[in-house]
Amino acid sequence: MRTIPGQWSFTRWTSVEQLEALDVRHPLFSARLFLQGAHLTHFAPTGHANWLWLSDSARFETGRAIRGGIPICWPWFGVPDRNPPDVRETIRTRSAHGFARNEVWQLEEVVEATDSVEISLSLLANDDFKDRWRGHASALLTFRFTRDACQIALTTTNLGQSALAFSQALHSYLPAAISDTVITGLDGASYTDTLKDWAQFRQQGDVTFPGEVDRIYQTGGEAITVHSGSQCLHLTSSGSCSAVIWNPGPDKARQLSDFSAQDWKSMVCVETANVLHDFRLLNSGQSHTLGVMITRSHVTKEHS
Repeated sequence: MRTIPGQWSFTRWTSVEQLEALDVRHPLFSARLFLQGAHLTHFAPTGHANWLWLSDSARFETGRAIRGGIPICWPWFGVPDRNPPDVRETIRTRSAHGFARNEVWQLEEVVEATDSVEISLSLLANDDFKDRWRGHASALLTFRFTRDACQIALTTTNLGQSALAFSQALHSYLPAAISDTVITGLDGASYTDTLKDWAQFRQQGDVTFPGEVDRIYQTGGEAITVHSGSQCLHLTSSGSCSAVIWNPGPDKARQLSDFSAQDWKSMVCVETANVLHDFRLLNSGQSHTLGVMITRSHVTKEHS
């Protein structure tokens, strides 16, 4: 049934340092979702550890992106200069990853059921952002939690009169013992290696992590699985033909904010995206939804 603030059974307001959040304490699962950035930092079935990785050094401050969880990179991904020309023309700042991850989103709806909780947040990107971005669009982000899955859907609607180009990513940080981690589902996919002058390669076998990895894969929509120890996290995307695989390695880790020198050993990012050639172009009034469903299993596999 639809509920309004004050009438929820499983969802409560909370605050962490300077930021306001929604805490979900359902009998079957728990979650924490911050209004700043529409940033999910915790999801776990009851009795289990967080399916997401969150830095012990994360800071919850106004205007500061949280290190870990699932940051929302929108309406552009990465540094402006590495975006396609159509996207680059909309950007009026040198900042990376857009502005959505630092803005306070509006709570639209909380829907609770005996087996699920759904939360929707929105961001209206209008003239208030004209110093950073040339566009007029709305973003609606819906989270659906159950005992078995965490689903996220980000819908962009072009509210302007002219066509709008944008790139984006659901920047998922996942727990992983990186020395014992492989990623399947990308064998044969072409990718751009940002550490090798943005050259093009083709994946041979599984993705492993001998050091820093920063790659943008062209995908066919197949599920990507992170195997780490006995845990397998499966990411099934929709509205996406690209994915980013990232681990900073020991040298880059020392340069990152809110990230300890050893954190690279315990995480990996698998980002559902619309980036590089997979950027999206919407005519006036059109919408596009980027989504991911995260599930988990403990089935071990042989890796190539």
